[in-house]
Amino acid sequence: MDVLMSNWSQVVELMPANYIFPLGKSPGKHVFPVFKNIPLIDLEETKDRHRRDIIHQIFSASQEFGIFQVINHGIPTSLMDDAMSVSKEFFATPAEYKTSFYSTDIATKCKIFSSTLNYDNEEVHYWRDSFSHYCHPLQDQIHLWPDNPPRYREVVGQYSVEARRLLLMILELISEGLGLKPGYFDGELSERQVFSVNHHIPCPNPSLALGMPEHSDPNLISLVQQCCVPGLQVFHHGQWMDVEPMPHAFLVFPALQLKVISNGKFLSPSH
Repeated sequence: MDVLMSNWSQVVELMPANYIFPLGKSPGKHVFPVFKNIPLIDLEETKDRHRRDIIHQIFSASQEFGIFQVINHGIPTSLMDDAMSVSKEFFATPAEYKTSFYSTDIATKCKIFSSTLNYDNEEVHYWRDSFSHYCHPLQDQIHLWPDNPPRYREVVGQYSVEARRLLLMILELISEGLGLKPGYFDGELSERQVFSVNHHIPCPNPSLALGMPEHSDPNLISLVQQCCVPGLQVFHHGQWMDVEPMPHAFLVFPALQLKVISNGKFLSPSH
């Protein structure tokens, strides 16, 4: 069987044994509560006298939850939809083409892998393919990206530029709230930008599988666009909770580097 799940040509009717997690680690039939009170922050108000209030909302959310959602973020909804579409189109490209990007080397700047980078040594695999590549500086990275689908470089290039603008705006608000100098997060701290897509084919028995490992992001900050299929979970107040997708909103996770820079004020929850 092909390592990349997106290359499996037929609908999976039975769970392969090496994708079945043991009791106690697999979700089983448990019904998880929905994380209903994730703070929702309207970034349009950063342009006027409400800026200090927005900073307070970001700090409150980062300290109490370690996650928040943003709307009116300035990224066109059409671009968000196009980025989701070309990502799906990439995973639907011929097996030979996708496999040309396969690598488990962490240093490879544009790669696809299945489960985790430790696939060859795993006893049980996670139910996903993952594709990622560097985005910044764009002119130094874009030639490494797929040219199939034909729109991929144009759409994801524009999306990456817009996502970077949004993240730097949020970081500038955080910098202001922490009393740091303007532009503190410019330069080396935000130099590395990675675009990453997790792809999960339909699973015949989700109660036995896991989509990806539990983790906290090791970077500075993460921006997450969910598709219409739920699956993301966050560990909050001692339990795993489902995060329902909100169309055209972004989830923001202050990550471990930001937790350190804030002197532990910000949470970085497992998800």
